[in-house]
Amino acid sequence: MLVLILILSAVVLLVVGGCVCVFWTARGDAPRWARGVAKVTLLGGELAGAASRGSGGRRGGDSDSD
Repeated sequence: MLVLILILSAVVLLVVGGCVCVFWTARGDAPRWARGVAKVTLLGGELAGAASRGSGGRRGGDSDSD
């Protein structure tokens, strides 16, 4: 159980760090390493979004009938 908590904590810290780098890069004064981390973070978000759209078909709140 403790190992699971440590793994989840590490994942949360990585996600928060990635978001900070994206924000820092958007401001325009980030160093090169932070811009690299921001690119990886944005790519991971795009891949996760594509995977969630690709699996499971349509969601309940996405109906087009008005």
